[in-house]
Amino acid sequence: MISAKQDKQRVGFGSKTLRIAVRLVCVLAVAAVIAAALNRTAANLSHDETPAGLARGMLQGALMPLALPNLAMGRDVAIYSLNNTGRTYKLGYTLGVNVCGLLFFGIFFWRVSRWRKAAMTK
Repeated sequence: MISAKQDKQRVGFGSKTLRIAVRLVCVLAVAAVIAAALNRTAANLSHDETPAGLARGMLQGALMPLALPNLAMGRDVAIYSLNNTGRTYKLGYTLGVNVCGLLFFGIFFWRVSRWRKAAMTK
């Protein structure tokens, strides 16, 4: 006869594998959507003749880290406007990069701390 603990462990392996597979598919789907949005945004922004200002700098700065997979795959993605207003564009670009990094690393380190707390309570 299988005990409840053994049954739970056996079911746990399958459910853990399924959870990992679902997360992987979700990450890949989100990456594909981000890549498509980044390509469309870059194409739309490159056709605009007006100099890029603070708002466009923030947008391009926030999207810059997300361009890495496209750049690694050999696709040329514009990550910086050469036709810009100068200081305000650079300020916006810097703010965009930093806010994107804050969100990404903030969420990452928050999850790591949750995992540590969960591991310590077991």
